[in-house]
Amino acid sequence: MRILITNDDGIHAPGLEVLHRIARTLSDDVWIVAPETDQSGLAHSLTMNDPLRLRQVDEQAFAVRGTPTDCVIMAVRKVIGEKPDLILSGVNAGKNAGDDVLYSGTVAAAIEGTLLGIPSIAVSQAFQRIDGRKEIPWETAEALAPDILRKLIAHGCPHGILYNVNFPTVPVDQVVGIKVAPQAAVGHGLTIDERLDGRSNPYFWLKYQRPVEEIAVGSDVEALSKGFVTVTPLRLDMTAHDEVAALSTLFG
Repeated sequence: MRILITNDDGIHAPGLEVLHRIARTLSDDVWIVAPETDQSGLAHSLTMNDPLRLRQVDEQAFAVRGTPTDCVIMAVRKVIGEKPDLILSGVNAGKNAGDDVLYSGTVAAAIEGTLLGIPSIAVSQAFQRIDGRKEIPWETAEALAPDILRKLIAHGCPHGILYNVNFPTVPVDQVVGIKVAPQAAVGHGLTIDERLDGRSNPYFWLKYQRPVEEIAVGSDVEALSKGFVTVTPLRLDMTAHDEVAALSTLFG
């Protein structure tokens, strides 16, 4: 089985090293094609107005100066030159649940793989901040992912479906179990942080500031908060099928 791994945190991200070790438990034929720099939050974007630069890092490892989506296309069309049997994206530093899915470059790489007809799985590890520092329990994803991935691979990816796997912010021995959970409808959590530079000119940072609200029971966000690993099947078809009939009547 030929596996392509990628991410949105960049070629030097520790999560990519974790994913490489995970992938090696599944196959000896593992390729890495990942962004040259951090591409978090770029979702399913393409580089259209700048050239893509390709740099070989190791025998089967390459960095692309582009987005996660660019990386998947470059891997299939140029680097490997054919479709791999599986695409794994991650391990992302931070959960990709709820509305995170819409912004995530990690999930977007798996979406691109699915568009190309390749079974694709996004993998993310939740973390917490202690004294302002990220405390990421990589060992949780590394210990539990191989068995979960084997089961998903054996089950197969139906046409137009990808899998989004999240690991909770707890040590391995505190993981409660595995829950198949729908994506939560979490409110928009982005705010503007306005600052002044050395010449008193304003500049701005986007930052997360989660609203305090009730999370849907049984959702991926709730399950993660309770110590479960979550598996969420995502569909490429974004049609609101329950609205088709009403709109068809509206427009005659």
